[in-house]
Amino acid sequence: MATVPALLNPPFLPSKPPNTQMALYYTKPIPTLPFSLTHSFPRLQRRLVIRSSTAINVSLKENLGSLKKRVTDFTSLNYWIVKDYYRLVESVNALESKIQKLSDDQLSAKTVEFRRRLRQGETLAEIQAEAFAVVREAATRKLGMRHFDVQIIGGAVLHDGSIAEMKTGEGKTLVSTLAAYLNALTGEGVHVVTVNDYLAQRDAEWMGRVHRFLGLSVGLIQKGMASKERRSNYRCDITYTNNSELGFDYLRDNLAGNSEQLVMRWPKPFHFAIVDEVDSVLIDEGRNPLLISGEASKDAARYPVAAKVAELLIRGIHYSVELKDNSVELTEEGILLAEMALETKDLWDENDPWARFVMNALKAKEFYRRDVQYIVRNGKALIINELTGRVEEKRRWSDGIHQAVEAKEGLKIQADSVVVAQITYQSLFKLYPKLSGMTGTAKTEEKEFLKMFQVPVIEVPTNLPNIRKDLPIQAFASARGKWEYVRQEVEYMFKQGRPVLVGTTSVENSEYLSDLLKEWRIPHNVLNARPKYATREAEIVAQAGRKHAITISTNMAGRGTDIILGGNPKMLAKEIIENRVLPFLTQEALNAEIDHEIFSQKVLSEIKVGSISSALLAKTALMAKYVGKGEGKSWTYQEAKLIVSDSVEMSHSMDAKELQQLANDQSEMYPLGPTISLAYLSVLKDCEVHCFNEGSEVKRLGGLHVIGTSLHESRRIDNQLRGRAGRQGDPGSTRFMVSLQDEMFQKFNFDTEWAVRLISKITNDETIPIEGDAIVNQLLSLQINAEKYFFGIRKSLVEFDEVLEVQRKHVYNLRQLILTGDDESCSQHVFQYMQAVVDEIVFGNADPLKHPRSWNLSKLLKEFITIGGRLLHEPFVGISEEAFLKSLLQLHESSSINISNFHLPNMPKPPNAFRGIRRKSSSLKRWLAICSDDLTKNGSYRTTTNLLRKYLGDFLIASYLDVILESGYDDAYIKEIERTVLLKTLDYFWRDHLVNMNRLSSAVNVRSFGHRNPLEEYKIDGCRFFISMLSATRRLTVETLLQYWSSPTESQELFVS
Repeated sequence: MATVPALLNPPFLPSKPPNTQMALYYTKPIPTLPFSLTHSFPRLQRRLVIRSSTAINVSLKENLGSLKKRVTDFTSLNYWIVKDYYRLVESVNALESKIQKLSDDQLSAKTVEFRRRLRQGETLAEIQAEAFAVVREAATRKLGMRHFDVQIIGGAVLHDGSIAEMKTGEGKTLVSTLAAYLNALTGEGVHVVTVNDYLAQRDAEWMGRVHRFLGLSVGLIQKGMASKERRSNYRCDITYTNNSELGFDYLRDNLAGNSEQLVMRWPKPFHFAIVDEVDSVLIDEGRNPLLISGEASKDAARYPVAAKVAELLIRGIHYSVELKDNSVELTEEGILLAEMALETKDLWDENDPWARFVMNALKAKEFYRRDVQYIVRNGKALIINELTGRVEEKRRWSDGIHQAVEAKEGLKIQADSVVVAQITYQSLFKLYPKLSGMTGTAKTEEKEFLKMFQVPVIEVPTNLPNIRKDLPIQAFASARGKWEYVRQEVEYMFKQGRPVLVGTTSVENSEYLSDLLKEWRIPHNVLNARPKYATREAEIVAQAGRKHAITISTNMAGRGTDIILGGNPKMLAKEIIENRVLPFLTQEALNAEIDHEIFSQKVLSEIKVGSISSALLAKTALMAKYVGKGEGKSWTYQEAKLIVSDSVEMSHSMDAKELQQLANDQSEMYPLGPTISLAYLSVLKDCEVHCFNEGSEVKRLGGLHVIGTSLHESRRIDNQLRGRAGRQGDPGSTRFMVSLQDEMFQKFNFDTEWAVRLISKITNDETIPIEGDAIVNQLLSLQINAEKYFFGIRKSLVEFDEVLEVQRKHVYNLRQLILTGDDESCSQHVFQYMQAVVDEIVFGNADPLKHPRSWNLSKLLKEFITIGGRLLHEPFVGISEEAFLKSLLQLHESSSINISNFHLPNMPKPPNAFRGIRRKSSSLKRWLAICSDDLTKNGSYRTTTNLLRKYLGDFLIASYLDVILESGYDDAYIKEIERTVLLKTLDYFWRDHLVNMNRLSSAVNVRSFGHRNPLEEYKIDGCRFFISMLSATRRLTVETLLQYWSSPTESQELFVS
């Protein structure tokens, strides 16, 4: 095992005795040197022996590790799969010279050719190689980026419906264009799903240039878009969106009141999806279902009272907590004190329920910390996504938790909510017939992907070897010691000139470290969920790879970002343009509230622009000044930034000659846009030179150094942070530093006392790190235990959600049939409901195995009349149970029956509503369905029961048709009413069903004490609930429609809700 590297013991750090860490590396006695040397230089003797032994051990380990890796690679299935993909690569490369000879028009015309060939019967597999070659050439021309061979493999993996694991910086975004283009040729739509709006917009603008050049339409879904705009973008060949917008659009479409409100491509909204950072979306985010809520109870006043009670209760005396699953339990003393404070005899009193509010207040007090789980902005508590570090403004915690947090912070309490629609990401993406994904870390979770989605993970080789150095994890006894050592390492790297990215797990930790660095006058940038930092995310990341750049970030920098050594020339050029132009376009103050950022900019090398660029910048500034003042135009800061962004985007789609021509054509109108674009192109060239030179210098210094300040709950998230360094064969290094006081170890109640005792035996200095295999392996095993725990939660969530998934699919399919079907299908739904309601009444009171004398005929007749109200009361008011029984017996003895004009002997005849071939055909189909179904038991009176079903069903439907005819309304209005009632009743009962299912999922866990399987219990009761829900839906729909048409004066009250 290697000792602490020399780079971590610089001369300005406090001296560390070389023997303080050795106790962990060796258990055997150290061999002695000759007496004189040992006697004279005992410390030198120990140092020489240990270092020489360590060097040998390291060399042996590296050689054995390298040999083992080569053998493993050769024998793995992944190796042979990738090798097979190289046949496609050879085909694409063989076509390259031919495709290069095509003009721009001929190249874009290939899309029309491919679509024609598909219509003529060719498959995607047959045109794949040529399509990939076309996309490669289009990317070369429009982006200046040519797909590497390994990127062709990545595209093929995506097209085959697999997950491509590609290391950071290998160009996953460019890879997606291959599979997206090929699958978009079918015209059924492709969704490219990212983790946030910023990446969706960036990719739609950036990669969209390739697709638009080839003649495909590109759409973008963003937060705040209107329905019309969303509908237009979903109908594009390729649509870029983020995972939450996609999920909520699906849920909102299934709450739509009419077909005009739908935004997705119904009836087939899903075809093929490419999910960026697929492990984050499907695994990490898998614990949080997407919910759409509606306002429910009006108990807002109880939350502040419960918050005050929670302040009185003391942890360990009045209640106990379980950090792992965020649960609290009141003790007897706690219950008594709470009841005394609230002046109630029972917290769980149904008439005056306080228990839920007190428990939520305690959870808000213990588990929901400001600047960790949420931030307060503009009088609102906004959730911070623990995995991405980003603020989610439209998301709220359910079950009263969010209201409890608002009460704790003294904010305005928003109304309690009830779930109206919900779905998990697992269930959402299972709706795609073909699913693929990209990420840098998925192989460790391949079993989970295979089990849940039947999607394999393929490791795509890197274009250049990865030479990043992952240094050993260092453990500290205390958090204070860890942070001090992080500060020391950042300071040392800063003095070397190497850029540093420090990853933290919360806003709180990032700002603690920032304050520590400020004390030592170490310039740095902070990137976390606070608005003043989050709005500058792109600029901060653009600078993060520059010499002397220090960046402290939450997980916001963990995914979707690419830190380029020397800086990102495109972002830096845009920043220069904004600095020169924005002051003339807007009077709003620029974002200058970050005082230490100005100091951090001073240590970065100045980008020198050439004379041509300076002249163009001056011209641009002058024109912006004239447009802003001379013409009296004024923009907000965001609008001004958008003008610059649009101009920069224009420079990507047009070359300098075209822009100059456009500027000349608009010379009389002061062409600000083309002028900004020309200045940007010139400045970009200067920035590219500067960034290349500075990047070369940073590489010589060792590249980006990444410091992780805590182990996450998953090794994948740690690996994502490591992946920021060493992109595309660049040098780099990573180091994780953990303390035994970190939240993960506390949260899972992991026993770390043994490690504290072990460290205290070695050293009393809390700033001295420990790197030994013994401690590190133990800590990693604790992390693996955390992974297993969360895997268990996800597995349970998926298993429970599979029950709801089947039910949701049935309800949503039914809903879309009602919403998008024609008028005739809507009427058929109503008739089916009426027959089903009649069937339930008949089967509830009649048994085909027994004589009709034993049937409950009076109850059957009463229930039937109740459904129709006054509509059925008059025809059946004089029918006695004896007359009903006599009619059934007479029917049973009949030898022949005229089914086309059937009614029970001596019973009221149905209204003559089945006139015309269509309605007679409908009646006959219902009779055939009755005869063929297996609802009626085989018995002596099976035929009698079926005929009774037909008679009552026909009577109900005919009465309904008759009263509609008498109403005098036109067909369009009638169908609108039917559709509205069908949808409203279905939504009403589905909403209640979701609440019941959520309660059931919590309640069934108690049944495990009775040695019953909670999942099986959930399936049984869930199925029973669902059947009852559908039955109630049908019954209320029928009753409402009959009441509506038979009581016109009361009709206005039916839809008030």
